[in-house]
Amino acid sequence: MVAHTVLLDFTVSSNVIADIDKRSGLKSLITRVLSDHFNGLHAMTESTIGDSFFVLYTGPRGSLITVRGYAEGLVTVNIEYYKGDNEDALMTFKSARDLETTMQAAATATRSHALAPLKRGGPFERYFPTADERLLEYDIDKLVFEARSPYQKVEIVHSKSLGNLLVLDELQNMSEADLIYTETLMQRGKENYMGKEIVILGGGDGGLLWELLKEKPKYVTMLEIDDIVMKACSEHMRSICGDCLDKKKGENYEIIVGDCVNALAHMIDEGRQFDYVFGDLTDIPISTTPHGDAWDFIRLILNSSMKVLKPSGKYMTHGNGASCPESLSMFEEVLAQLSVPVAFTKDRAFVPSFFEDWIFYQVTRK
Repeated sequence: MVAHTVLLDFTVSSNVIADIDKRSGLKSLITRVLSDHFNGLHAMTESTIGDSFFVLYTGPRGSLITVRGYAEGLVTVNIEYYKGDNEDALMTFKSARDLETTMQAAATATRSHALAPLKRGGPFERYFPTADERLLEYDIDKLVFEARSPYQKVEIVHSKSLGNLLVLDELQNMSEADLIYTETLMQRGKENYMGKEIVILGGGDGGLLWELLKEKPKYVTMLEIDDIVMKACSEHMRSICGDCLDKKKGENYEIIVGDCVNALAHMIDEGRQFDYVFGDLTDIPISTTPHGDAWDFIRLILNSSMKVLKPSGKYMTHGNGASCPESLSMFEEVLAQLSVPVAFTKDRAFVPSFFEDWIFYQVTRK
């Protein structure tokens, strides 16, 4: 059971809104078109807001329809109603398009647009943003797991096309269709991990650990703070993590549950050195400047990681979507200002659950 919100908009000449008589005619026209599409339409109230107008209607099945006319000539129509599990939709995308077409013709609008019904509420979310905050609708049909850890909200939902999808704090994180993410992060086929010592910072879904273990490394140490994420993925995301999250220690790996910043500090004090450090933590922030807590955390992780890398070692990490070039440029500026000079290369891959190209970095000490 969810609320459906249907959104339409069209554009008329601005003088249609500004002129009192023309505005009145437009409102009457809109009322007539809506009445033809909805039985029992009733205008509850109307008002002016500055140079714009606002009309509120009720319709069948408790629907609420709001019409807003802006001084610039934009007119928006929002139709909202509640749909039970066994009820037919009051409006489909086709009927919304029919309404849009009729209204555009009646108002002699220069342009118009209708969106498929947005579904709000219910046991799981269907909408998640791209890196640059465009809205995506997923074909999610089931909530598989939900809990709140001391650090974040943890959900696993099922998508018809992606399989199970890990969602952390309302952001898509990893799906069963995202092997390309892990393979690009680790540069599979380009890097040789056999006999190497590796640290993973984060990586709670277990995908990176599972794929690295297939490469016969000497030892992998994974530092993950959220045990609930690992337990959820071990049970519901086994196609990406296998059985590596079932126990904290294996023949050639160990999972340490705790803050990776503290663990890195201990490794630095002990003088430990690794062939590879993977930063599988938060994405590069989207911000106007490379400042603030999130950027300070990234600098701390990068500088600490450089201290535990062997001279020939590499730091491997994901960046953000290719749709965020400013953010990626800031990250590259941060790399240029680390405590030791570094060089970097980068790669990109289309990640199915992100619905966009993602950028990955490979950093070495000069």
